[in-house]
Amino acid sequence: MSEVRVHNLSISLDGFATGDGQSLEAPFGHAGQRLHEWYVGTRFFHEMGNQPGGSVGADNAFAARHNPGIGAEIMGAGKFGPPGWQDDPDWKGWWGPNPPFHTPVFVLTHRPWASIEMDGGTTFHFLDASPSEALERARAAAGGQDVRIGGGPTVVRDFVAAGLVDQMHVAQVPIVLGRGVRLWDGLESVEQNYDIEAVSTPSGVTHLTFTARGR
Repeated sequence: MSEVRVHNLSISLDGFATGDGQSLEAPFGHAGQRLHEWYVGTRFFHEMGNQPGGSVGADNAFAARHNPGIGAEIMGAGKFGPPGWQDDPDWKGWWGPNPPFHTPVFVLTHRPWASIEMDGGTTFHFLDASPSEALERARAAAGGQDVRIGGGPTVVRDFVAAGLVDQMHVAQVPIVLGRGVRLWDGLESVEQNYDIEAVSTPSGVTHLTFTARGR
């Protein structure tokens, strides 16, 4: 069976994966871009934007695991748009006409829309569904490839709590946010279900890789 993966989920030292006060002008709230500076500096990120440069070290090696073998993504409403996007009939996500996914993407929302087909092979589908129900739909669309849980932290937390995540990469960034949405709330003793490896890089980021036991 295909695996369920999480990649490049950045959190602060105090566990927040997004800041407080998300809006159209501030997609990550008061955190700004601080959680993702390590990622946007990589060669992988630069290549996605058809730009030269970027680092080629360990940060890049982790970042580049994001795409291979992925046939579908599941994301939460907060990743697809700012609060209230469901009231804007013209909203099609943050990423412009050719989003970087190039697969079916299933957006979890209590106010589903009709599907939106974008350039480059991305089609957004909108579901009001449990994690297991959403995963069943995503696996059917993935054509035997893996399913990526794209975030935000609430969605990742729900899938981990349901025991559905096979592999998870969390990048712990050396900042303290103090408020926002935490990844680990309600996941006490999650380490008992995973083998965990840690790699620290010159950027100050600690990359934590979780691999489910007994899969």
